[in-house]
Amino acid sequence: MSKMVWLMGPSGSGKDALLTALRQQDNHQLLVAHRYITRAADAGCENHVSLSEKEFRQRQRQGLFALSWQAHHQSYGVGVEVDLWLASGLDVVVNGSRQHLSQARYRYGEVLVPICLHVSTDVLRKRLEQRGRENAQQIEQRLQRAALYAPDLDECPVLNNDGSLDESVSSFMHLIY
Repeated sequence: MSKMVWLMGPSGSGKDALLTALRQQDNHQLLVAHRYITRAADAGCENHVSLSEKEFRQRQRQGLFALSWQAHHQSYGVGVEVDLWLASGLDVVVNGSRQHLSQARYRYGEVLVPICLHVSTDVLRKRLEQRGRENAQQIEQRLQRAALYAPDLDECPVLNNDGSLDESVSSFMHLIY
């Protein structure tokens, strides 16, 4: 049975790096979905499809998103192509939103496999400082927000991302397969 993996984690936890590494794996069963986002193509580190707000709404009206939501003043969508991939027997990984896990569960039911990416506060602080996108106050706000969303072990398995990227990829694969 195919799996829809809903990868969640705070900003700076390493989701983008993990998804990039998963795209490079020699696993013909696993696909990483691109999100459609109303932000510039070169904004952030995520490999996404950039849409204007008008383009996003048009695609939404045409039913081209399997899931869509609003967060951080942006619109996010996962294309209906993921349903075709799942129907073909492939497993799909999505950079998911913690706030919209219930929406994903409603649509995908038992096919959905949530994974909570977790990093310690010290590692998260260091990563946020190194990427240089936020000032000290914004980093503190992100750390506080991350602390509010501590993984619920009953809700999803936790993937610790404090170590190397290779370790995280290996741990991810063990959780899925």
